[in-house]
Amino acid sequence: MSRRISRPSIALRPGRVRIATAALAGSAAVVTLTGCAGIEYQEGICNSGGHPAMPVGGTGSACVSDGQEPPAGFVRYPEGKVPQQVGDKWDVHRDTHADDKDGDIIDAPDASCPGKEG
Repeated sequence: MSRRISRPSIALRPGRVRIATAALAGSAAVVTLTGCAGIEYQEGICNSGGHPAMPVGGTGSACVSDGQEPPAGFVRYPEGKVPQQVGDKWDVHRDTHADDKDGDIIDAPDASCPGKEG
């Protein structure tokens, strides 16, 4: 009497394997291209141990070490109006506004003609 050992029959169908592989590859691509949802990187204006200072009569900023005064031609931002991250409310505001030598907020000299000096 011969004994026949039955093996589980695992018949993979080539079409299903390709579909599963394509789905996994597509999912990996989506995660790679979009990053992790809910985690957003925001670049700080200055590194830790520093604070921003604004130029008098112009746009932009410089970073000053904590405990130091801004260099000549720069002043501290007004309290409550200090930009923290690139692109935040006060960083964007300073693209088109400046402080004059008396501390009054004015339109930035180059704000009316983007890309043109003077």
